[in-house]
Amino acid sequence: MIRPALLVLPLALSACADAALVGEASAPRPGFALVSESTRRATGSESVWSQSAAEVEATEARVRTLIHRKTIGPDTAVQVALMNNRGLQAAYADLGLSATDLWEVALGPIPTVSLTISGIGEVGLASSLEANVTGAILDTITLKPRKAIAETRFRQAQLEAVEETVALAAETRRAWIDAVAAFEAAGLVAQAQETADAASELAAELGRTGAMNRADQAREHVFTAELAAERADARLEAQLAKEKLTRLMGLWGTDIDYYVPNRLPGLPGRRPGRSDVERLALEHRTDLAIGRLELEAVAREYRLEGQTRMVSDISLAGSLEADRVDGGSGNAFDTTQIVDLGFEIPIYDTGKLVSRRGQLAYLRAAQQLAQDAINARSEARSAHAAVTGKYNVAVHWRDEVLPLRRVIDEEALRSYNGMLTSTFELISDARDGLDAQLGAAGAKADYWRAEADMTAVIWGGPTGGTE
Repeated sequence: MIRPALLVLPLALSACADAALVGEASAPRPGFALVSESTRRATGSESVWSQSAAEVEATEARVRTLIHRKTIGPDTAVQVALMNNRGLQAAYADLGLSATDLWEVALGPIPTVSLTISGIGEVGLASSLEANVTGAILDTITLKPRKAIAETRFRQAQLEAVEETVALAAETRRAWIDAVAAFEAAGLVAQAQETADAASELAAELGRTGAMNRADQAREHVFTAELAAERADARLEAQLAKEKLTRLMGLWGTDIDYYVPNRLPGLPGRRPGRSDVERLALEHRTDLAIGRLELEAVAREYRLEGQTRMVSDISLAGSLEADRVDGGSGNAFDTTQIVDLGFEIPIYDTGKLVSRRGQLAYLRAAQQLAQDAINARSEARSAHAAVTGKYNVAVHWRDEVLPLRRVIDEEALRSYNGMLTSTFELISDARDGLDAQLGAAGAKADYWRAEADMTAVIWGGPTGGTE
């Protein structure tokens, strides 16, 4: 006789679905609300997940209104990249795939029964039925831990999508800075070449009258020729830098008809930097959040017992950190208050583990998370040091070097007009003046790159400037 419990089992299995998880995982854009909100907080821009041809077309139209034949700033460049970069859209698709895995687990075992009659009589039929529902029973028993693991993996996928978005925003902002800096450098070389061209023409005229020998003429002409080569190289660098920005924004065809400014913004009036950058990095870094979830996933996968304690990656007490300042007798220090920063890592009881693999996998994840936290602290301090240091260097070029160069140039021109110095000496001073202007522009660009890197370190992870 067939047992009634076996006939009722499919109905019991159908009740295992988690309605809340199913609703979240089956949404049109599962988990994207967290990605969108985190992106807005980190970058100030809006992230877009296009899932149909009509949505892609609408996004492209919006992009066109933002940039077509317009001079764009860094915020616009970042916004366009977050809407239009196809690689980022692929990362969002990965989030959707992770959601489908969660959806499948959240639905629970599928309540189906298949019968295979291998003998005659109800005894054989019952035995076959019992064999077919065994797998469903096992699925039901393991459903809760599998659901928890799938949900953890989905949360990781959300954070990975945030990480991809913030990384793209930071790279796009740096690409905009590089492009504008390259055009600024090209403009400075072009201005110097105009002066050199005039001097070269004058040298040629003096040569025809016999007032300048061939050696002096050659000196004038070679400076012009060198500047022409530098200008061509600067133009190429600017073109390539803009092309990288275009690529990050996902532009092609007629949409590449846009402009960037010819000069970077001036330095801010206040000294930059954030004394709490280390704390902010520990709070907001997506790689640390992903590491925490990885630890949780490993613990669930290997059925570790409950959390027994919390440990910190390192112990920091409130103290004063002294940073030596170069110059003087070497005894001057800047002191910065270091707050008590704790990054806690949950420790689970591994004493009753039956699997050596599980114990080692857990310890590996815990140690990696601790190292990531230490790295985050160091990268945040490095970013803070870079942005303040680059600012000081740029201010020095602006307030000390360039004013002195202007005095030199004015005196050189006055001496030349009074026929006290030669054209060659004037051109030599012009060469030095160009080097100073390029140095100041480069220092300003380095500051803005460091500013972008500090934001990236707080929210996303290490950058090229802090690794």
